[in-house]
Amino acid sequence: MFSICLKMRYVAAYLLSALGGNASPQAADIKKILESVGIEADKTRMEKVVTELGGKNVEEVIAQGYGKLASMPAGGAVAVASSGGAAAAGAAAPTAAEEKKEEKEESEEGSDDDMGFGLFD
Repeated sequence: MFSICLKMRYVAAYLLSALGGNASPQAADIKKILESVGIEADKTRMEKVVTELGGKNVEEVIAQGYGKLASMPAGGAVAVASSGGAAAAGAAAPTAAEEKKEEKEESEEGSDDDMGFGLFD
């Protein structure tokens, strides 16, 4: 995962440059952004990002990415369904909602007491 974050620096710098009004960011633009926050830029990675994103509309690339993320299954929902715990989770949900409602009612009633900031306790 750490290497993914390192690679994303270059994409993020490209996007910052593009969203800042640069229609066609180049490696020098990415380098300037990265060095402004103390990151030494790797020429190979910068060139790769410029090559892959060059000539593309940034908004369209982002929209395509959202579409790909939307098609991915959610990890938590899959784990609950596959373990057979979906029914138990569904049964517990109303109880949790009731508890939240009770807590909210208590906090509203006690809000006047808190106005003294506990100075008279």
